[in-house]
Amino acid sequence: MPMFVPGLELSRAYYTEVVRPLAGRVPHSAALIGPGSDVLDFDTVRSTDHDWGPRVLLFARPADVPALRDRVTAALPDTFAGYRTVFGSDRAPARPGVVVTDAASWFTGHLGFDPGGPITILDWLATPWQRLAEVTGGAVHHDGLGVLGPARERLRWYPPDLWRYVLSCQWHRIAQAEGFPGRCGEVGDETGSAVETARLARDLMRLCLLMRRRYPPYAKWLGSAFARLTGTAELGDDLARAIAARTWRDGEEHLCRAYRRAAALHNRLALTAPLDEAVRTYFDRPFRVIGADRFARALRDRVTDPAVRALPPYGAVDQFADGADLLTRPAACRAAAAAVLGL
Repeated sequence: MPMFVPGLELSRAYYTEVVRPLAGRVPHSAALIGPGSDVLDFDTVRSTDHDWGPRVLLFARPADVPALRDRVTAALPDTFAGYRTVFGSDRAPARPGVVVTDAASWFTGHLGFDPGGPITILDWLATPWQRLAEVTGGAVHHDGLGVLGPARERLRWYPPDLWRYVLSCQWHRIAQAEGFPGRCGEVGDETGSAVETARLARDLMRLCLLMRRRYPPYAKWLGSAFARLTGTAELGDDLARAIAARTWRDGEEHLCRAYRRAAALHNRLALTAPLDEAVRTYFDRPFRVIGADRFARALRDRVTDPAVRALPPYGAVDQFADGADLLTRPAACRAAAAAVLGL
């Protein structure tokens, strides 16, 4: 095995030394965006065991794509930096690491829409966070066509009203489950309480990423992405202790500390008037919660766009759907979001 080189670094070198000379004078843009742990800089030696190697997305004008694809793929070396340039596994057929396409086709295939045109409410809410992270992350090596920079900038983050709406829906998810760990524990179901505590921890991690204007990645990388946030180490420790707690009462104590820290993060955003950061009892039951719907309502009240205000409290597709078979299919995501949100 060659010495491990992170995929972003490997892609940059591959483009500079191999792909760019092959492209010649054909106007193009080049990047490493889209699927792959290397795009979000989460790749390790383990990543190289399947579907991994020197990769570049090469964008050209539609009329130039066929000839450029034939020329580049025919001239690629067998290896680069010790890695094969055509790679695959039992799970994926072998293919070259260089994909030649046009920007509109690639974006539409990966997101379900082309960000070079108007971006609708459905476009935003039907696109999984992982896909948005994949397009706004990674690296652009060259943008001779001038298409990647503007598209990535437009997708960098939600418009203000949609950000408030998505945050509101995330708080609402927490509100729906915050009384469950205590209720499970009260009847002696420590396992059920632990499961609900972990569920709330996941939603709090996603909430914090959204508050910090980061698209939460899918489950495998959620903890890694959360750990990279600055200023959330103590909140992360609280969540880890809540998940590891041996009793529901201990879990509740650590979860309450995490709630208070999340409430403080909310107030620092100044997206609403300051809200009380103290925990409270769950109605007249002896379980301590943050009262998450207070935050959900306050955020919804600050939405000014009538079309966004009219949306039901279900949120982006990741907030009401959890199956990989759906979230990896843009057309299915759009159909589901359109039906659920009435768009």
